[in-house]
Amino acid sequence: MLRHLLPLACLLAFSSAASVSTPEALRNWPQWRGPLANGVAPHANPPIEWSEKKNIRWKVFLPGKSHSTPIIFGERVFLIAAVPVGEAQKPVYDNAPGTHDNLPVTHRHQFTLFALSRQSGNVLWKKVLREEFPHEGGHETGSLASNSPITDGEHLYVFLGSRGLYCLDLDGQLKWQKDLGRMQTLHAHGEGSSPVLYDDTLIVVWDHEGDSFLYTFDKLTGKERLKIPRDEKTSWSTPLVVEHEGKPQIVVSATKRVRSYDLISGKQLWECAGLSRNVVSSPVAGNGMVIAGNSYDWQAMLAIRLAGAKGDITDTPQLAWKLNRLTPYVSSPLLYDDTLYFLRHNQNILSRLDPVTGKPRGDPLRLEGIRDIYASPVGAAGRVYITGRDGVTVVLRHDRDNAQLALNKLDDVFSASPALVDKELYLRGERFLYCIAEKN
Repeated sequence: MLRHLLPLACLLAFSSAASVSTPEALRNWPQWRGPLANGVAPHANPPIEWSEKKNIRWKVFLPGKSHSTPIIFGERVFLIAAVPVGEAQKPVYDNAPGTHDNLPVTHRHQFTLFALSRQSGNVLWKKVLREEFPHEGGHETGSLASNSPITDGEHLYVFLGSRGLYCLDLDGQLKWQKDLGRMQTLHAHGEGSSPVLYDDTLIVVWDHEGDSFLYTFDKLTGKERLKIPRDEKTSWSTPLVVEHEGKPQIVVSATKRVRSYDLISGKQLWECAGLSRNVVSSPVAGNGMVIAGNSYDWQAMLAIRLAGAKGDITDTPQLAWKLNRLTPYVSSPLLYDDTLYFLRHNQNILSRLDPVTGKPRGDPLRLEGIRDIYASPVGAAGRVYITGRDGVTVVLRHDRDNAQLALNKLDDVFSASPALVDKELYLRGERFLYCIAEKN
């Protein structure tokens, strides 16, 4: 059973409460951004090189389109998809203010949770959680199922925004569900924030163009614990639980403020302004710091020192450092040991910083052979993996030089972030799910 702050995380000087503590959990990929909520798989050792003809254990076709990252626990892979069903209907176009580059809705969709075998890729079971004609089509580069599921090793939790919140056991039996209403996202560009677990609490963010809230629920019963009003517009980032002085707090990165709330009472602890609109990138935490960034109207990254953080810290020493260039838009940072990695907007420019001081660890790197990056960087076995929408994954050495070790190409489009477990790497494309592993 996954719990909170783990001994290994303490050894790594991470202050993120990553919802895990057991050795079994650390060897899995139970949530968005992995067991430590920072993009690192501490026990994984995936391949360095692969292609369509090399180091592919299996490749399976996936019905529907989804940019949700798969999660892995035990011998199973879990993932969601929005599967079109029935005959095509007259296209319905979004009419939200500022709508641009959106896809029309032409079909009913089944929002489905799948369980696959890690060894074979065979579908073990599937569960249709909701069927409906979506009220928004979303951006042309997005998907109708971009929220990643999460597991505590006993249950699966799926947050589909307008399509509801669900708890199932690992065999696909529904335990409870909640309908939180309908989101109206900025420019009708879709939904994407993933749920978070801390002990017996399930956390979801409901930021949109209507009334926004932070919710917490009892994970076993679905009973609502907190419903905290938020003065925010649409955000797509996933919340982060951190522990400071023995107390858990929920950090949410959004347009008007990065805010922190006491997990038990819901009281707002601190807030910091400085990000621009359209916050997609999720925050990371370590060494007593929370780091949040985005890139839309302008580029921004804020490093918040938790010690002494109280009230509005925008112009206080608790804002340890900030940047106004090279910051990420869709992808989230990777915090690997003592280095913070992040990409410029959606481009192939990689920065490396000391997360405590904000000082660069060398000049930004231009990653040749890759472009248009939505997936977040991940790290394992002294390596950094960065996957682009063009099917290319760059593998770098995790050291001060970050030498390129490999440039790997697959025949698909990848927006979902990789998942790393044992000697395997899972890449979810718009058509296929790949299990990459060296053949014995």
